[in-house]
Amino acid sequence: MKKRSIFLVLLLSFGLLVACSGEKTTSNTQEKKEITIGATSGPYSDMVNKAIKPILEKKGYKVKVVEFSDYIQPNLALANGDLDANLFQHKIYMETFAKEHNLDLSEVIIVPTAPMGIYSKKFKSLDEVKEGSEIAIPNDPTNAARAFLILQDAGFIKLDPSANPLTVSEKDIKENVKNLQFKPIEAGQLPRAVESVDLAAVPGNYALAAKMNLLDALVLEKMPDQYRNRVVVNTKDLNKPFVKDIKEAVKSEEFEKVIDEQFKGFGKPEWMLKRKQ
Repeated sequence: MKKRSIFLVLLLSFGLLVACSGEKTTSNTQEKKEITIGATSGPYSDMVNKAIKPILEKKGYKVKVVEFSDYIQPNLALANGDLDANLFQHKIYMETFAKEHNLDLSEVIIVPTAPMGIYSKKFKSLDEVKEGSEIAIPNDPTNAARAFLILQDAGFIKLDPSANPLTVSEKDIKENVKNLQFKPIEAGQLPRAVESVDLAAVPGNYALAAKMNLLDALVLEKMPDQYRNRVVVNTKDLNKPFVKDIKEAVKSEEFEKVIDEQFKGFGKPEWMLKRKQ
């Protein structure tokens, strides 16, 4: 009888240990329902707040949005765990930053992005642009390449066909139809330059920050997806449920409706355009 009692005590103890272990496992594998998303102040924090956060909240998430005023901290905050995802950068920047800082980052999905445009206070159309006009362009290589591609699409210059379109520069210009004069300026100063030069190639985020209307541009770029912003996470989180839900939110019709109504002029990524075909 005594042996039987000891056996029952041991069995109950083992059962309790298994139950506690099971509860711990369930707790550890429980889906993450509180997420923090970082974005640069302006259109992309607005996009998270207006077009992504409401959809995630309907899925049961509590979403905190953190705004940044620079392009360094959002990735560092993501890497150290202060953020679960961020939205502010294109593919080239993400890959370069990750390599330089030894980070393991991955994109989730590309989002509609404010395109670079050619703006002018002197000309109302591209047809009015005169011989020898001065155009302010970004002084950083990535954005300068974008400006040259817009000018080529508009018929103002011809670039060396063998040049990499992501890195083209003034030295790759083979023909300058209007003999345009290029004035490199720091990208953030380009909205002000519109007042003082004939033309200015202004990146969309800086145009919006300066309260410019994207649709006032003489021409907007046909932006390759490499230059569109994307939601980015740590690679180790790429297959987690909250990341899949962020992707579903961006791919929803509700998200696109908000973009169409409140982010006019934003260029849509290829995946979004293809589903309309």
